[in-house]
Amino acid sequence: MRHPFALCLALLALLLATVPAPTVAQTLRWASQGDSLTMDPHSQNEGLTNALNGQVYERLVRRDRQLAIGPGLAVRWQQTGPLTWRFTLRPGVRFHDGTPLTADDVVFSVQRAQSPQANIAVYANALGTAVAVDAQTVEFRLPKVNPVFLQHVDTVFVMSRAWAEKHRVTRPLDFKAREESHASFNANGTGPYMLVQRQPGIRTVLRRNPGWWGWADRAANPGNVQEVVFTPIANDATRLAALISGEIDLVLDPAPRDLQRLRATPGVKVIDGPENRVIFVGMDQHRDELLHGSVKDRNPFKDRRVRLAMAHAVDIEALRTRLMSGMAVPTGALWPSPQAAYGDAALEQRLPFDLARARALMAEAGWAEGFEVTMDCPNNRYVNDEEICQALAAMWSQIRLRVRVNAMPRALWFPKMEKFDTSLYLLGWGGAVTDAETTITPVMRFPAPGGTGLYNWGRVRNERFEQLAQAQGLEPDPARREELVKAALREYKEQVHLIPLHRQMIPWAVRAPVDAAHRADNWLETAWVTMR
Repeated sequence: MRHPFALCLALLALLLATVPAPTVAQTLRWASQGDSLTMDPHSQNEGLTNALNGQVYERLVRRDRQLAIGPGLAVRWQQTGPLTWRFTLRPGVRFHDGTPLTADDVVFSVQRAQSPQANIAVYANALGTAVAVDAQTVEFRLPKVNPVFLQHVDTVFVMSRAWAEKHRVTRPLDFKAREESHASFNANGTGPYMLVQRQPGIRTVLRRNPGWWGWADRAANPGNVQEVVFTPIANDATRLAALISGEIDLVLDPAPRDLQRLRATPGVKVIDGPENRVIFVGMDQHRDELLHGSVKDRNPFKDRRVRLAMAHAVDIEALRTRLMSGMAVPTGALWPSPQAAYGDAALEQRLPFDLARARALMAEAGWAEGFEVTMDCPNNRYVNDEEICQALAAMWSQIRLRVRVNAMPRALWFPKMEKFDTSLYLLGWGGAVTDAETTITPVMRFPAPGGTGLYNWGRVRNERFEQLAQAQGLEPDPARREELVKAALREYKEQVHLIPLHRQMIPWAVRAPVDAAHRADNWLETAWVTMR
């Protein structure tokens, strides 16, 4: 006779067999060479940081797969006059802590983003004064015409005023001063995912927000990811091995040299796409002597001939083929998208690689024997960033410019650069915006209160350019503004204030069961990711 306990076990097994198995939670594990800088959504305007924060926080508007602007936390808007815009908020939206979104939260967020500590202050200030008309309506009152107002609206994440006040984070943290706050490691947004755990340099974990308004539109947001685990993996080979072994589902930035192997690896696919980002070199053109170099009585970078010589000494084809494995588009432009210069081919044209011309210019400028200088470079921000700096150092040695590459992680590099503690540096600029304004004002104009010139780390000051730059930012007539923009860009380019290299391409590498939409701003929108 069968033992009663064994009979109970058999009956239990039979009962369990009739119950449907629970759905396995889809966990997306993805990696990049660097980490997000902070969870404070207004502190740092950096691509990966914005993309990770953008899964938790939202803006009034939202970009689609082609980067077109559509409704986000606002369902509609209209320009009610030359200096006023009115937005109607989406009804029923709640923050992750359950509190409802109101116009007061939008007003607070704009004011917070206009703080001097905010890296997006230059964009937030361009929105003017935000006023709550009622609980669901926000009006922006501008002090002057803004021809790219909606582009600027798409830079400000919306926070909860009550949450910020409760946790004493009513102003953004000062990242360059190494400040930390509750908002460094915690978040309370309205977006499709909620922050569960933030361990800088180790991992960031997000959980699906079942109450997100966007899930109702399955065509636009078909994602089925329940949990997101992001892990920074600095070493290219380690990221590659983790993907192939199945430890990671998606790598945002595979090394160009690994792409051929990845395309031939069973169970792995490469999602191709260019990034809306230009890589360039900047030089201190403000100080009267080099801060980090051998010259102490003058600054060679103030001489256009030296800057021009350095540009002519760059063998861009060698960079493209040997270092970038073809995954870069050489350009003479200093703006992420060709649309910024309205398709003007002359503005896109590069200076030719010409060592003889470069040497002659150095001699003419009185630097035939060259000089020494340190180049500050990130080593986990752009594709092959440290390697690019090393390659440039070798190229410039041909004109007797002796460059010491000082490479560091982005978490150290950004605070150093924001203090203008540099003589020569590598920088990339890009994102979702294709208009020239969001390069002209933060990157090219001379630093001023309100965020203008925040990324002009060489502190270039060109008065003719400044006049053109200011005029284009106030010009409501599209045809007239186009001429002003092109004139401003032409002046900056002709003076070689920056040395353009290329627009980088970033294919993503993913495991076969993962479907993701590659966007030109290198933004992984998890609400669009499906896993089988």
